[in-house]
Amino acid sequence: MKPVLLIINVVLSVGIVVLILLQGKGAGLGSAWGGGGELFQTRRGVEKFTLRLTFVLVALFALVSIVNFFVK
Repeated sequence: MKPVLLIINVVLSVGIVVLILLQGKGAGLGSAWGGGGELFQTRRGVEKFTLRLTFVLVALFALVSIVNFFVK
């Protein structure tokens, strides 16, 4: 059971990394810390979907990690 949970964790982590990289905006390091000039921007369409999917994958990753901790 433990190897299956580890494989699921790896797949979820790769999915999280890919989704986070897809969400990147801006061209420089300044935009990474809020230097992009926009104060607030709503997310629509695909951006909203990828953000929600990222939250779901992070929650699943945390849940699988907790389960993996207690499984022998």
